[in-house]
Amino acid sequence: MARVLIVGCGCRGQGLARELIEAGHSVRGTTRDPRRTPDITAAGAEPFIGDPDRIATLMEALTGVTIVCWLMGCAEGENAADLHAGRLRMMWEKLVDTPVRGVVYEAAGSVEPAVLAGGREVAFAAHETWQIPLELLEADPREHEHWRAEAVAAVARLLGE
Repeated sequence: MARVLIVGCGCRGQGLARELIEAGHSVRGTTRDPRRTPDITAAGAEPFIGDPDRIATLMEALTGVTIVCWLMGCAEGENAADLHAGRLRMMWEKLVDTPVRGVVYEAAGSVEPAVLAGGREVAFAAHETWQIPLELLEADPREHEHWRAEAVAAVARLLGE
């Protein structure tokens, strides 16, 4: 099976991790806050401290990873928009030299629709440029079960399952 990196492994990410682990995958989940690592461990995933606002802090997390789930649709803070623009673009640029062979981009959430639309454009352009397969996760994250099922299905499609 595959190793999946969940960038932004909060509550929804931890639920996704549980489902992917049940399907036989290994999961690594990122958090900026070391105090949240026990929650990621409890979900069955390997915690990794890294900040999507500082892409260099995520590079070691990519070791052995096949699929990246970029779950920033509900990101908050003053830099939330850049997580769907410059930071997302930078992450894709770095993926070229890794074993990653697919990206799930969360294209729905509480972030402003224009920001999410810009993120879709960044993801599509990167997909076209570097030929790394892309799945858009457009399910409403407030509908937890549906969102999780769609996220699992997106990972499965990227893996050809």
